[in-house]
Amino acid sequence: MVKKTYAYARVSTRDQSLERQLEAISAYCKENNISIDKEREIFKEKKSGKNFNREVYIALKENFLREGDTLIIKELDRLGRDMLMIKEEWQDLQKRGIEIVVIDTPILNTVGKTDLEKTLIANIVFELLSYMAEKERIKIRQRQAEGIAAMKVGENGKKISSKTENYIGRPSIEYPVNWEEGYSKWKNGEITGVKAMELMGLKRNSFYNLVKRFEKLNRG
Repeated sequence: MVKKTYAYARVSTRDQSLERQLEAISAYCKENNISIDKEREIFKEKKSGKNFNREVYIALKENFLREGDTLIIKELDRLGRDMLMIKEEWQDLQKRGIEIVVIDTPILNTVGKTDLEKTLIANIVFELLSYMAEKERIKIRQRQAEGIAAMKVGENGKKISSKTENYIGRPSIEYPVNWEEGYSKWKNGEITGVKAMELMGLKRNSFYNLVKRFEKLNRG
Protein backbone atom coordinates (compact mmCIF):
# COMPACT_ATOMS: atom_id res chain seq x y z
CA MET A 1 0.00 0.00 0.00
CA VAL A 2 1.30 3.45 -0.94
CA LYS A 3 1.89 5.66 2.07
CA LYS A 4 0.41 9.14 1.76
CA THR A 5 0.95 12.48 3.44
CA TYR A 6 -1.87 14.71 4.63
CA ALA A 7 -1.91 18.03 6.47
CA TYR A 8 -4.44 19.65 8.77
CA ALA A 9 -4.82 23.35 9.55
CA ARG A 10 -7.32 24.88 11.98
CA VAL A 11 -8.08 28.28 13.47
CA SER A 12 -10.28 29.04 16.46
CA THR A 13 -12.53 31.72 14.97
CA ARG A 14 -13.97 32.38 11.54
CA ASP A 15 -12.27 35.78 11.49
CA GLN A 16 -8.79 34.28 11.75
CA SER A 17 -6.73 33.34 8.72
CA LEU A 18 -5.35 29.90 7.94
CA GLU A 19 -2.64 31.40 5.76
CA ARG A 20 0.19 31.22 8.31
CA GLN A 21 -0.34 27.50 8.85
CA LEU A 22 -0.76 26.76 5.15
CA GLU A 23 2.47 28.61 4.29
CA ALA A 24 4.35 26.66 6.97
CA ILE A 25 2.98 23.35 5.68
CA SER A 26 3.91 24.19 2.07
CA ALA A 27 7.41 25.29 3.10
CA TYR A 28 7.96 22.11 5.14
CA CYS A 29 6.86 19.90 2.24
CA LYS A 30 9.10 21.76 -0.19
CA GLU A 31 12.12 21.54 2.11
CA ASN A 32 11.61 17.81 2.62
CA ASN A 33 10.70 16.93 -0.99
CA ILE A 34 7.19 15.89 -0.02
CA SER A 35 4.57 15.98 -2.73
CA ILE A 36 1.21 17.13 -1.37
CA ASP A 37 -1.94 18.18 -3.24
CA LYS A 38 -3.08 21.49 -1.74
CA GLU A 39 -6.70 20.84 -2.69
CA ARG A 40 -7.05 17.15 -1.86
CA GLU A 41 -4.51 16.46 0.86
CA ILE A 42 -4.49 19.62 2.98
CA PHE A 43 -7.60 19.75 5.17
CA LYS A 44 -8.72 23.14 6.53
CA GLU A 45 -11.17 23.98 9.30
CA LYS A 46 -12.45 26.86 11.43
CA LYS A 47 -13.94 25.66 14.71
CA SER A 48 -14.46 27.24 18.13
CA GLY A 49 -16.92 27.55 21.02
CA LYS A 50 -19.07 24.73 22.31
CA ASN A 51 -19.57 23.35 18.79
CA PHE A 52 -16.18 21.74 18.44
CA ASN A 53 -17.17 18.68 16.44
CA ARG A 54 -14.45 19.27 13.85
CA GLU A 55 -16.19 17.48 10.99
CA VAL A 56 -13.26 18.06 8.62
CA TYR A 57 -10.68 16.61 11.01
CA ILE A 58 -12.87 13.60 11.79
CA ALA A 59 -13.43 12.98 8.07
CA LEU A 60 -9.67 13.15 7.50
CA LYS A 61 -8.97 10.69 10.28
CA GLU A 62 -11.78 8.25 9.53
CA ASN A 63 -11.89 8.31 5.73
CA PHE A 64 -8.38 9.17 4.52
CA LEU A 65 -5.61 8.47 7.02
CA ARG A 66 -4.43 4.86 6.96
CA GLU A 67 -1.70 2.96 8.79
CA GLY A 68 1.69 4.23 7.65
CA ASP A 69 0.37 7.58 6.41
CA THR A 70 1.74 10.87 7.77
CA LEU A 71 -0.21 13.78 9.25
CA ILE A 72 1.44 17.22 9.23
CA ILE A 73 0.34 19.98 11.60
CA LYS A 74 2.02 23.29 12.33
CA GLU A 75 1.53 23.23 16.10
CA LEU A 76 0.71 20.57 18.66
CA ASP A 77 -2.47 22.36 19.78
CA ARG A 78 -4.04 21.86 16.33
CA LEU A 79 -4.96 18.38 17.60
CA GLY A 80 -7.39 19.71 20.20
CA ARG A 81 -8.76 22.62 22.17
CA ASP A 82 -7.35 21.52 25.53
CA MET A 83 -4.56 19.39 26.97
CA LEU A 84 -6.72 16.30 27.53
CA MET A 85 -8.05 16.33 23.96
CA ILE A 86 -4.55 16.75 22.49
CA LYS A 87 -3.28 13.81 24.53
CA GLU A 88 -6.20 11.60 23.48
CA GLU A 89 -5.77 12.51 19.80
CA TRP A 90 -2.04 11.78 19.92
CA GLN A 91 -2.68 8.38 21.46
CA ASP A 92 -5.40 7.57 18.93
CA LEU A 93 -3.23 8.50 15.95
CA GLN A 94 -0.39 6.38 17.31
CA LYS A 95 -2.71 3.40 17.80
CA ARG A 96 -3.82 3.76 14.17
CA GLY A 97 -0.20 3.67 13.02
CA ILE A 98 -0.25 7.27 11.77
CA GLU A 99 3.05 9.15 11.66
CA ILE A 100 2.93 12.72 13.03
CA VAL A 101 4.92 15.79 12.03
CA VAL A 102 4.72 18.89 14.25
CA ILE A 103 6.44 21.62 12.26
CA ASP A 104 7.04 23.99 15.20
CA THR A 105 8.37 21.18 17.45
CA PRO A 106 10.56 18.85 15.33
CA ILE A 107 11.54 16.73 18.35
CA LEU A 108 7.97 15.36 18.34
CA ASN A 109 8.09 14.07 14.75
CA THR A 110 7.58 10.30 14.61
CA VAL A 111 8.46 9.74 10.94
CA GLY A 112 11.21 7.12 10.57
CA LYS A 113 11.37 6.46 14.31
CA THR A 114 11.46 3.04 16.01
CA ASP A 115 8.70 1.92 18.35
CA LEU A 116 10.94 2.69 21.33
CA GLU A 117 11.64 6.18 20.00
CA LYS A 118 7.92 6.75 19.42
CA THR A 119 7.22 5.76 23.02
CA LEU A 120 9.83 8.25 24.20
CA ILE A 121 8.30 10.94 21.97
CA ALA A 122 4.85 10.20 23.42
CA ASN A 123 6.28 10.66 26.91
CA ILE A 124 7.76 14.01 25.82
CA VAL A 125 4.35 15.05 24.47
CA PHE A 126 2.61 14.25 27.74
CA GLU A 127 5.30 15.98 29.80
CA LEU A 128 5.04 19.01 27.51
CA LEU A 129 1.27 19.09 27.92
CA SER A 130 1.63 18.91 31.71
CA TYR A 131 4.12 21.76 31.60
CA MET A 132 1.79 23.85 29.42
CA ALA A 133 -1.14 23.19 31.75
CA GLU A 134 0.88 24.19 34.83
CA LYS A 135 2.16 27.29 33.04
CA GLU A 136 -1.42 28.28 32.24
CA ARG A 137 -2.46 27.79 35.88
CA ILE A 138 0.42 30.01 37.04
CA LYS A 139 -0.56 32.65 34.48
CA ILE A 140 -4.16 32.64 35.73
CA ARG A 141 -3.04 33.03 39.34
CA GLN A 142 -0.72 35.91 38.36
CA ARG A 143 -3.51 37.69 36.53
CA GLN A 144 -5.80 37.29 39.52
CA ALA A 145 -3.14 38.72 41.82
CA GLU A 146 -2.46 41.60 39.44
CA GLY A 147 -6.17 42.35 39.24
CA ILE A 148 -6.47 42.55 43.00
CA ALA A 149 -3.33 44.67 43.30
CA ALA A 150 -4.67 47.08 40.68
CA MET A 151 -7.77 47.85 42.73
CA LYS A 152 -7.92 51.12 44.61
CA VAL A 153 -8.49 51.39 48.34
CA GLY A 154 -11.36 53.56 49.55
CA GLU A 155 -11.43 55.75 52.65
CA ASN A 156 -13.00 52.94 54.64
CA GLY A 157 -10.08 50.66 53.77
CA LYS A 158 -12.06 48.43 51.40
CA LYS A 159 -10.95 47.60 47.89
CA ILE A 160 -12.82 49.26 45.03
CA SER A 161 -12.66 48.41 41.36
CA SER A 162 -10.60 50.83 39.27
CA LYS A 163 -13.12 50.42 36.44
CA THR A 164 -16.43 50.64 38.25
CA GLU A 165 -15.35 52.55 41.36
CA ASN A 166 -17.71 50.28 43.30
CA TYR A 167 -16.76 49.12 46.75
CA ILE A 168 -16.18 45.44 47.16
CA GLY A 169 -17.82 44.58 50.41
CA ARG A 170 -17.90 40.82 50.17
CA PRO A 171 -15.02 38.46 49.32
CA SER A 172 -14.76 37.37 45.70
CA ILE A 173 -15.81 33.85 44.74
CA GLU A 174 -12.94 31.37 44.74
CA TYR A 175 -12.41 28.84 41.96
CA PRO A 176 -13.16 25.29 43.14
CA VAL A 177 -10.27 22.81 42.95
CA ASN A 178 -11.85 21.01 39.98
CA TRP A 179 -12.65 24.24 38.12
CA GLU A 180 -10.47 23.67 35.03
CA GLU A 181 -11.77 20.14 34.50
CA GLY A 182 -15.43 21.12 34.98
CA TYR A 183 -15.13 24.29 32.91
CA SER A 184 -13.42 22.45 30.05
CA LYS A 185 -16.10 19.72 29.92
CA TRP A 186 -18.88 22.33 30.00
CA LYS A 187 -17.20 24.50 27.34
CA ASN A 188 -16.66 21.49 25.10
CA GLY A 189 -20.33 20.57 25.39
CA GLU A 190 -19.57 17.31 27.23
CA ILE A 191 -21.77 18.27 30.19
CA THR A 192 -24.54 20.80 30.79
CA GLY A 193 -24.13 23.93 32.86
CA VAL A 194 -26.35 22.40 35.54
CA LYS A 195 -24.12 19.31 35.73
CA ALA A 196 -20.99 21.48 35.88
CA MET A 197 -22.46 23.49 38.78
CA GLU A 198 -23.33 20.26 40.57
CA LEU A 199 -19.83 18.81 40.11
CA MET A 200 -18.17 21.98 41.38
CA GLY A 201 -20.67 22.75 44.15
CA LEU A 202 -21.55 26.17 42.74
CA LYS A 203 -24.78 28.11 42.49
CA ARG A 204 -25.85 29.44 39.10
CA ASN A 205 -24.79 33.06 39.72
CA SER A 206 -21.45 32.01 41.19
CA PHE A 207 -20.75 29.65 38.28
CA TYR A 208 -21.41 32.23 35.57
CA ASN A 209 -19.54 34.95 37.47
CA LEU A 210 -16.50 32.67 37.58
CA VAL A 211 -16.91 31.84 33.88
CA LYS A 212 -16.97 35.54 33.05
CA ARG A 213 -13.91 36.26 35.21
CA PHE A 214 -11.99 33.22 33.89
CA GLU A 215 -12.63 33.99 30.21
CA LYS A 216 -11.81 37.67 30.72
CA LEU A 217 -8.46 36.75 32.28
CA ASN A 218 -7.65 34.37 29.45
CA ARG A 219 -8.32 36.83 26.68
CA GLY A 220 -5.24 38.82 27.57
